[in-house]
Amino acid sequence: MAEGLVEGGSECAATTGLAEQPPERSRGAFEQLSAVADAVLYEGYLLYPYRRSSAKNRVRWQFGVLFPRDWVESDGPVVPGVSGSADSWYQQTECLLRIRRPGNASVRVRVRYLQMQRKQVEDTGHRPVASLRTDDGTVHLTFDEAVPRACEVVVPLDELLDTGRTVPVGAAAGVDVEPLPAGAGRVVRNRDEVRAETTVTAERLSDDLCRLRVRTANTGPAPASRTARDEALRRALIATHTLIGGDGVEFVSLTDPPTDLAAPARSCRNEFTFPVLGGAAEDAGHLLLSAPIILPDHPQVAPESPGDLHDAGEIDEILTLRTMLLTDEEKREARATDPRAAAILDRVDTMPQEVFERLHGAIRSLAPVAPATAPATAERPAWWQEGADGGLSPTTDTVLVDGVPLGGGSRVRLRPRGRGADAQDMFLTGRTAEVAAVFHDVDGSVHLAVTLDDDPASELHTWYGRFHYFRPDELEPLEPAGTPDEPSAPAPVAAKAPLTTDSETPAAEAE
Repeated sequence: MAEGLVEGGSECAATTGLAEQPPERSRGAFEQLSAVADAVLYEGYLLYPYRRSSAKNRVRWQFGVLFPRDWVESDGPVVPGVSGSADSWYQQTECLLRIRRPGNASVRVRVRYLQMQRKQVEDTGHRPVASLRTDDGTVHLTFDEAVPRACEVVVPLDELLDTGRTVPVGAAAGVDVEPLPAGAGRVVRNRDEVRAETTVTAERLSDDLCRLRVRTANTGPAPASRTARDEALRRALIATHTLIGGDGVEFVSLTDPPTDLAAPARSCRNEFTFPVLGGAAEDAGHLLLSAPIILPDHPQVAPESPGDLHDAGEIDEILTLRTMLLTDEEKREARATDPRAAAILDRVDTMPQEVFERLHGAIRSLAPVAPATAPATAERPAWWQEGADGGLSPTTDTVLVDGVPLGGGSRVRLRPRGRGADAQDMFLTGRTAEVAAVFHDVDGSVHLAVTLDDDPASELHTWYGRFHYFRPDELEPLEPAGTPDEPSAPAPVAAKAPLTTDSETPAAEAE
């Protein structure tokens, strides 16, 4: 077993066994992905309005949480899935990599997570209190914080194919005491020990292809089975995710694998996490991010975003405006809750106008306009003018796709785009569905509302108007219409496709 050490936010690397020190390309690629990785690390850490008293900040840390096994399985074994929103005691990543430099290839793995830290405010008699105000008017609140941890290991690929490598990735217990001004009291920060280990192995599938497995498990002693979750978190790895790079290797997309690798891609078992290609699209598979939050290949943080708001699923402009409107008393509580909340308030309160204006939106790319298929009609009024929706009928309108008019009742096969599609939609690739309606957006684009053929709740969804929405170029007509009994094709990944996705309401494309 190689030595592994995590102290504070520092990293360790074990490189023994390499013929020579590997190039730093994979380490540099990790740093390029730091913004996305940090967004995963702190997703949901503290949500608007960033106050301790807010109900949403009393149930925290919902992604990638690895508890001691005996505690999390006290009522039965965990059920594996690719989503990391379920509590577990382990996390497993499997991916495919091509060997580009036989005999001298290496793999670099960095495991990152948060260790819970209990911040307790005490008065002058060292008695625990919920809050304390010092003479200068500063308020100090008791609240749970977290410390980022990381451990990195570099291993020759030949060793992984032979015996594998296991490294400890835990974090030591600790106590920090911070006296408050003028002897008003003190703040005591306590951390329990977190015990965990990561095992990296590889299996050769052909001369130039192998399957890599990275499995991180909480190996610590469990608290009593009826211990509250908030208390059990003290021994857990929180927001656990993995960066995987290498030298002399190239990773394969599991979301959109090459045709000849579709079968081995489907056989990869990813549990409580899912790997996607990192970095820019032209990086040719040099980096993977395996996260408990399902992401598309090559995820990026919008360059217009001035900083993390700990809610990447929300729109920066909306959160910024809401934060600006907090009352002075609410802002005082938020600042006292957590230093990261204070940093958000400082950034919002001092944001230059030109930075704020960039949050309103950006055009990343333009799609060519399809040639007109019918004689031009009178120009339709702008969407805000009276009569703008005149003549539109979602249930009877049709749109041409591959020469076939699609409308209510048409049957289609789903073909989500590889880049720019909702990450959840990718699990519906190849499934068959029925069109319910055709909707025209105010920007002139068209979306078709569909229900899945094999969704047992499709009639219920139709009754209250809950659909999946796709662009015309993401649908393949089944015309002449296929039989109603035609089975749905399986999704191209190992995970079972969910029945509902985030695409249930049409939304403007992010970025």
